[in-house]
Amino acid sequence: MARLRQEADGCHSWSNDPGDVYGEHSHSYEKVLYCVAGSITFKLADGEIHLQAGDRMVLPAGVRHGAVVGPGGCTCIEGRGRNMAAR
Repeated sequence: MARLRQEADGCHSWSNDPGDVYGEHSHSYEKVLYCVAGSITFKLADGEIHLQAGDRMVLPAGVRHGAVVGPGGCTCIEGRGRNMAAR
């Protein structure tokens, strides 16, 4: 979390059970996300991003995406990237 707080505001953690699904949506801010346990796959218009524990992703504002949690569930930490949070 300390590393995330160096690059993002509004940091928080969340967890999901295996197979949980997030429907397609977008955010008005840049999302900085670290997968800290388990795995999750983000589905974007041009492909997929598979994250496992230790992986980091930056998702630009406005990018439509959905996600599917891996077979072991997942725990992630995320925040609003500072270059968008300041606007």
